[in-house]
Amino acid sequence: MNNQAAVQSNIEFKRHTLSNGLELVAECNPDAVSTGLAFFVRTGARDESIELSGVSHFLEHMCFKGTPTRSAEDVNRELDEMGSQSNAFTSQEQTVYFCSVLPEHQLSALNLLSDIMRPTLRQSDFDTEKQVILEEIAKYDDQPPYGGHDAALVKHFKSHPLGNSVLGTAESVSALTQPQMLEYFHRQYSANNLTLAVAGKIDFVKIVEQLEAECGDWNNHDVQRDTQRYSTTPDTANITNIHKNGTHQQYIIQITDGPSATDADRSAGQLMATIFGDDNNSRLFWDLIDTGKAEYAVLESQEYQGSGIFLGYLCCPPESQESLLQRYCQLTTKLHENGVTQQELDTAQAKVCSHIVLRSERPANRMFNVGNNWIQRGIYETTREAIERIEAVTRHDIQKVLDKYPLSPATTVATGPEKEQH
Repeated sequence: MNNQAAVQSNIEFKRHTLSNGLELVAECNPDAVSTGLAFFVRTGARDESIELSGVSHFLEHMCFKGTPTRSAEDVNRELDEMGSQSNAFTSQEQTVYFCSVLPEHQLSALNLLSDIMRPTLRQSDFDTEKQVILEEIAKYDDQPPYGGHDAALVKHFKSHPLGNSVLGTAESVSALTQPQMLEYFHRQYSANNLTLAVAGKIDFVKIVEQLEAECGDWNNHDVQRDTQRYSTTPDTANITNIHKNGTHQQYIIQITDGPSATDADRSAGQLMATIFGDDNNSRLFWDLIDTGKAEYAVLESQEYQGSGIFLGYLCCPPESQESLLQRYCQLTTKLHENGVTQQELDTAQAKVCSHIVLRSERPANRMFNVGNNWIQRGIYETTREAIERIEAVTRHDIQKVLDKYPLSPATTVATGPEKEQH
């Protein structure tokens, strides 16, 4: 392959840690024409108790409702005045607040992002936003796969916190109080639990100076997360069918264990999933989608700290569910027994490496990559190193992943018209 030629060489990685533990990681590219900034908060659904289910996502919303120096209107107006592309999201393991701006606005953007990391969390805003969250939960339940994803995670992980719902439930969010959120915020948004990731054209010295001035007095706490590997025997006793009135298609979620975010075989797992279940030119595509057996059929590798999963997603008419699952099982058996071909591996490597290079052209994408690598693995990885990691995978590496993490039997949940338990 010749992916290396597309990688720039004049990029420098820098880092700085404040005395309170807040970390800054930056990929400085003098040739970039934009700057990406993001606060990564190491908190998400896996850090919540049953009583606090959904609080991380709720808190993400609340950070945009105003600070001691800015109203919600000020926050949105200033983002627009900078011409920024900005948003936030919450996952199982992190809450991220990000902004992409022209380089001349990087310090203004940092000032705003730092400010919303210390929101007022007023009771009146809490009460109003709770209704917004409840509507979001109801909307999610009305969209395919109609809660099937959350149900499959619960069935697979059982009592492990990786089975927690990011949104929470209508019951948990309704019962949540503002004092509970305040306590969670003060603990989880501790300075030593935050990382600022920056990429693109950066004035690193000025960012350090401003970060020290605006965030240097933030308190920190002893924030703990249990990342011990969780391995489970898939719950294969039956297929859980969640009946949804008015639906016409059956949506099937299958979960098996996979490599974690720090496992050496995670690259092989990613390539195996690409070969078997990418949404185009994969074994599932040609056997199930191109032939009309399924409307949708993919397999993804999802990595967490300490654990990981392979997640399969199938969609078909309800009368085809049993035959589709049988065919899927046949395909996984063939994959395990015969492995992958060298041509399949070459194609998957070219596809993944090209994706890495194309995404690296935007500083905002590099900012996410730098931040994710740092908080998940504690490393900085250049675009060139990412390509080399993918290109180093062999067919033998993929076979070892298949032997270690078989794709069947799987924890299976289906949502749609079907009512029976199979």
